[in-house]
Amino acid sequence: MKALLIGGTGTISAAISRKLLERGWELWLLNRATRNTILPAGVKEIHCDITNEADAAEKLKELSFDVVADFIIMRPEQAERDYRLFKDKTRQYIFISSASVYQKPPTDYLINESTPHINPFWEYSQNKIACEDFFIEKYRKEGFPITIVLPSHTYDERKVPVALHGDKGSWQVLKRIIEGKPVIIPGDGASLWTLTHNSDFAEGFIGLMGNIHALGQMVQICSDESLTWNQIYQVIAAALEKPLKAVHVSSEFLASAAQSYDVRGGLLGDKANSVVFDCSKLKRLVPGFSAAIRFDQGVRKTIEHVLSHPECRREDPEFDTWCDKIIAVREKALRELSGKDLGSP
Repeated sequence: MKALLIGGTGTISAAISRKLLERGWELWLLNRATRNTILPAGVKEIHCDITNEADAAEKLKELSFDVVADFIIMRPEQAERDYRLFKDKTRQYIFISSASVYQKPPTDYLINESTPHINPFWEYSQNKIACEDFFIEKYRKEGFPITIVLPSHTYDERKVPVALHGDKGSWQVLKRIIEGKPVIIPGDGASLWTLTHNSDFAEGFIGLMGNIHALGQMVQICSDESLTWNQIYQVIAAALEKPLKAVHVSSEFLASAAQSYDVRGGLLGDKANSVVFDCSKLKRLVPGFSAAIRFDQGVRKTIEHVLSHPECRREDPEFDTWCDKIIAVREKALRELSGKDLGSP
């Protein structure tokens, strides 16, 4: 089987690349070759910037594939470009959407592929929905061989997943735990969340590749494990062998107080909501699929990797200062309210 991945070096795509090569696929990657040092041997590469459609079309002119998957589409005009490039070059095209497209706030705690795709809080999710609509229309009118995959919060060895972080990733949150500083957990920390290790995601994804029953389908790929954000942070602190000093702050307050971070989209449009995924459709399409890595197991290995690889530890003093300010405002308000009759004028 012959596959083309556009990207191929990100959190979810790198794991897929490794497993495809292990299983004897002929794997091609189309990217700008900025992170290809992490790839195993055996990959066939097409070096180009796919935003230059004419150059990409020229380099793809003599090629065709069993499966094409694009991991870097964010906007509908990019979906339209890929349709033009690959409509006659593949038996299956996989678009990676996002579980953040599901209705916010949710009307049911259990989410499956029939849950409405409506997210008024996050432009990222709205653009993914527009891409889905475009590909579905092409499937209905022309038989374009689309499969739409919906990942939720997927992590790898390079970044520890948290509910709230700055523009430079999650290391600053870990650093606060290590230094004994308080850490902000949005809301009361009791909402449910699902975290999926990228190697588990890759198993489900590869099971859909070349799968005739997946054509025209939307399929979410997630772990069956659900944890509260309190549990997630407790597991992270335990792996760091440090106590957790949690400070709970309303998600709405955090979204209003954020200036340079997309907290409104990332929290109100995603992580502030409880999510439990029904993955029965994936299991019907990929018999035997089961996420094998519990979060406490996966995140321990991630933390070991981050602590031993300086390039994974990007300091973010701006976010650190912002957290201190938010916590100070909360503590000041509690001090001012302490001992007062809140019902009196």
